[in-house]
Amino acid sequence: MTLTELNGLTQVQFVEAVGWVFEHSPWVAERAWRKRPFISFDDLSTRMIQEVQAASPDEQFALLQAHPDLGTRAKVSTSSAAEQSGAGLDQLSQEEYEDLLRLNREYRNKFGFPFLFAVKGSDKAAILEALKRRLKSTPEQEFQVALGHVFRIARFRLEDTIT
Repeated sequence: MTLTELNGLTQVQFVEAVGWVFEHSPWVAERAWRKRPFISFDDLSTRMIQEVQAASPDEQFALLQAHPDLGTRAKVSTSSAAEQSGAGLDQLSQEEYEDLLRLNREYRNKFGFPFLFAVKGSDKAAILEALKRRLKSTPEQEFQVALGHVFRIARFRLEDTIT
């Protein structure tokens, strides 16, 4: 879809087209639609991110919680599955998988949301290292870092959608 086509959509159509880029959080697209027309891809991406930044802490927290645990073998969105597969998270050894499950639990217990990492361009070793390192963060620091990764994930997804 082109940016011109996207700008011409009704709110319902717009949300259908790009509401999924922020995992299970179509409210971001619903709010960003009001900022049309978008003059560039960067404008679209920035305005969607600004909607998240302007959201309440509870809405931001819910957005973080909407993401799946990395490496989970449970049902995840098609986008998440493809992204995780590209980083090799679907090819973990049993030991790596158990380590990832344990670290994910520790992370979720400490921060209240899943470990978020924009996996595109990374491999499983880099992701596991980041998870171990970020477990040492404060909740306040990690909340902001996690939102930053959500923004990167959304931008990657938009790049794959808008031509």
